[in-house]
Amino acid sequence: MLLVPAVMRLASRAPRDPVVGWDGYWRGVHATGRTGDVLWDSGSWTESAQYSDTVRAHFDPALPVIDVGCGNGTYSRWLAGLFPNVLGVDVSSGAVERARQETTDLPNARFMVLDAAGAGAGEFLLERMGPANVFVRGVFHVLKPNKQASMAANLRTLTGSSGRVFLTETNFRGNSLEYLQHLGATRRNIPRQLRRALENLPRPGCFGAEERLSAFSDADWQLIEDGPVDIEVVPMNSAGLSQQVPGYFAVLAGA
Repeated sequence: MLLVPAVMRLASRAPRDPVVGWDGYWRGVHATGRTGDVLWDSGSWTESAQYSDTVRAHFDPALPVIDVGCGNGTYSRWLAGLFPNVLGVDVSSGAVERARQETTDLPNARFMVLDAAGAGAGEFLLERMGPANVFVRGVFHVLKPNKQASMAANLRTLTGSSGRVFLTETNFRGNSLEYLQHLGATRRNIPRQLRRALENLPRPGCFGAEERLSAFSDADWQLIEDGPVDIEVVPMNSAGLSQQVPGYFAVLAGA
């Protein structure tokens, strides 16, 4: 309980408009990777190794891949090593600027500012890209249920009959304080990566099979595969050892 006042103080600074919060967050990032400011960008390929076989098995390489919520482009760059045409989209122009700065030698990876949960986003991307595969890492768990449903509807439009969605989300089932402690917060110290997230970003939740079913209804979607995964984060423990958060993945196709 000694964490509560510090957490409340930090969270009170977060902008009410999530878009403003995300843009302020990304424009304040000084470094990414293992020792950087972005707590979900560990700079390791251990996590993506869990996904490689699955995305190769289910994504038609003839279709473009849209990385939704691309941030600084870490996973867009990984996908560009697997598929010939990758577009990363993010609601934050600051994130897209950083992604372009960090992606200088991959002509098959491009970036665009777009709210994938916004009205008409699915139609816009479909007109621009045609039917596509979609990769989503760590987006749905920070959206309110109505935004989750809006994004899922846009992805249904974008994937058409041939595209697939691969999503992977944190699925920590404890309360918020337990989650912070799991990540490395103590009564004496909140790691800077956590402080920056608390000061800028929407409160995260969990996203597992139950939440996926609410957002991706059986009437519109067919579940192909799902299960647990480990979401890797920047080490925030005193020993600097690798850290994971319990996660969930699913592969979906339009019904």
